[in-house]
Amino acid sequence: MSIETAPPTTEADLNGQDPDDLGLRRADYRTLFYTMFLQREFEERIYRLFRQGRLDGAAYAGAGHEAIAAGSGYALSKQDVLLPMHRVIGTHFLRGHTPRDMMCQYMGRANGPTRGRDGNMHCGSVDKKIISMISHLGSNIPVAVGVAMASKIRKENLVALTFIGEGGTSIGDFHEGLNFAAVRKLPMVLIIENNKFAYSTPAALEYACENLIDRAPGYGIPGVLIDGTDVREVYKATKAAVDRARNGDGPTLIEARCTRLQGHAQHDSASYVPKEVLEEGWKNDPVVKAENMLVDDQHFSPEEIEAIKTEVVGVVDDAVSFAEKSPVPVPEDALKDVYAD
Repeated sequence: MSIETAPPTTEADLNGQDPDDLGLRRADYRTLFYTMFLQREFEERIYRLFRQGRLDGAAYAGAGHEAIAAGSGYALSKQDVLLPMHRVIGTHFLRGHTPRDMMCQYMGRANGPTRGRDGNMHCGSVDKKIISMISHLGSNIPVAVGVAMASKIRKENLVALTFIGEGGTSIGDFHEGLNFAAVRKLPMVLIIENNKFAYSTPAALEYACENLIDRAPGYGIPGVLIDGTDVREVYKATKAAVDRARNGDGPTLIEARCTRLQGHAQHDSASYVPKEVLEEGWKNDPVVKAENMLVDDQHFSPEEIEAIKTEVVGVVDDAVSFAEKSPVPVPEDALKDVYAD
């Protein structure tokens, strides 16, 4: 568990509870829930700003994917490398990109991670060990394989974690990358975020096997099917896969089932999604599920949960205000950091 910029915790948070069966304490659960609610609140704000004309470019969100982002990101160690997708902005927050950073990124400001050169989730950081996503999502996999291969050659003991939607598992990069990683026993974890739709194509028209992890034995690697709306389950599976990779046993394929609770992006009404699918998805809202778990298991009181939510709303308010006051890039800086001196 890394997270240099995890939300602040009090002494009571840190010392009020022994580790549970997953090795998690009260402070860990606070960070997990904080991250999930921050992703939800941040992205809802992004959508509102987009509709108000206060945001350039496209707006994507990961409603329904928050447990995947928080649980998987929290399973990494500080030296590991993250190659995220557009549904898991929570992993950025866990690795050190602040809400101010990401709001400036979305608004194309000069002090955002890409200094206004690119939009939305297309950003990374050498210091934070985040490699920017590629729009053609399967292309992240060979990059993750390269990171893992370099780690093995250099004996760096790091793990590469990347993601793919179920639609992206049908492209060649998925097979080529996973096969190479399996043959070389590379330290990589690949999570399939199976949200039932590849844009508008339903899963029934995407693949013929019952579960996508059914492909794992063909590569000679483990496949793990999990509930992607359960943050504990996501953390447990990812942590085990990361530990396995770090021990030299090769990659793991994880399929995290969830429901995309909105359209592909802000411009998409999702009218093609059956009403009953969305209704069932909202019944399993990962943010609400995490909140109920924390209260039921007596990690936090309802009042403490509301205090976390209030804190998050304030943080997002601050991020919007900061970004809107931040400078836009100037043409003279367009080639800065593009070419070596």
